[in-house]
Amino acid sequence: MSAATQAPAFPAEVAHWRDEYESFRAGLRAEEPEWVRGLRAAGIRAFEEAGFPTTRLEDWRHTSVSAIARTRFARPSPSIARPVRGRPLEGRQLVFVNGRYAPELSSAPAPEGVQVRSLREVLDRQPELVQPYLDRQASGPGRPFVALNSAFLDDGACISVAANAVVTDPIQIAFLSASGTDGPTASHPRVLIVAGRGSQATVVESYDGAAGAVYLTNAVTEVALEDGAILDHYRVQRESATAFHVGSLCVTQGRASRFTSHAIALGASLSRLDLRQVFAGEGGECVLDGLFLAGDSQHTDIHTWVDHAQPHCTTRELYKGIVDGRARGVFVGRILVRAGAQKTDAIQTNKNLILSREALVDSLPQLEILADDVKCKHGSTTGQLDPLALFYLRSRGIGEEAARALLTYAFASEVVQRIGVEALRADLTEHLQRRLPGPPEIKEATV
Repeated sequence: MSAATQAPAFPAEVAHWRDEYESFRAGLRAEEPEWVRGLRAAGIRAFEEAGFPTTRLEDWRHTSVSAIARTRFARPSPSIARPVRGRPLEGRQLVFVNGRYAPELSSAPAPEGVQVRSLREVLDRQPELVQPYLDRQASGPGRPFVALNSAFLDDGACISVAANAVVTDPIQIAFLSASGTDGPTASHPRVLIVAGRGSQATVVESYDGAAGAVYLTNAVTEVALEDGAILDHYRVQRESATAFHVGSLCVTQGRASRFTSHAIALGASLSRLDLRQVFAGEGGECVLDGLFLAGDSQHTDIHTWVDHAQPHCTTRELYKGIVDGRARGVFVGRILVRAGAQKTDAIQTNKNLILSREALVDSLPQLEILADDVKCKHGSTTGQLDPLALFYLRSRGIGEEAARALLTYAFASEVVQRIGVEALRADLTEHLQRRLPGPPEIKEATV
């Protein structure tokens, strides 16, 4: 029996989500556009057909979501959130609490040439603006969490950058999950970013939650870059250590566009990010950087899929992971070069650092090349701290614990220092210092 026709796993849990969907649908406005209701209905049908993924599926064989499937999540009631963790950034900031827009916590008007609004507002007032883009990239077979997000589509962020607009300050979108008395809760935020022809912008997307809270964040971000557009996208996940986070980032690039992604995963008991990118026009550039830190029994999974569907495109991919305690990290990266995508230039690199005997990383970089005039390579390394480097530092009078801290920081800082938003880079550097083993004076010296 094929994966497409077999009975879905966790049938009782799938039925629970159908009940939640019916309750959610009953509270929606009757005057919504038919295509929005159809999108939700298609989402719940696709989720019911697929069910939660199991480790028998190739894309999920290193990550079990049974803890998510067996937890009875409910839609959260409105609650008061604490402030966004970290340093505030200059520019427009949209804050969402438990998946709902919180105007009282948001700040600053959008700069000229940019519309930054809640998705709920756009669906209520001008749904025709998002109809050509919403759910055009993310949905598809084998994506049950995206289907679940579509089923509960309600609110999120909608960013539209006009043609030739240049936005200097970053646009920040903060999603907070606040603790409540309703038990485990789930939110399904949606982000849509459309960058017009020749535009330039920076978007910072962050996820945070109350310490000790048990919740699920099931987020989907769709990005459409028109010809010549430039977008720097930052995704920072710092969920509660008892939370679950599943994210999907889907990007389509037009001709001669440039997309840069910085994906940082620091929190959550179990987290997964699926990044799918496609070159829809010639001459595009894509830079994918990422870093995950996992300790105790955290499980962090990153899947990337880059589709070179057009010629003369370039990809540079660097992901690093640091695992300690009994943590487990997963990196699966695939680059597909289609027939006819000549002059492709793609490099994929994954490096992982293991700090304890019980920690583990699975690394699977992949290339599939169907064209003959290309430059492509990939590489992966996983190991412990370099004993020769440790010996050198100790020979210079540095203690073993401090030497380990210095080398660990140096390993991670290659990704952190590529972050172009100064306030965000400083904030993440401080976070990294707090997570480092070693004496305080060494941490201060490495800031």
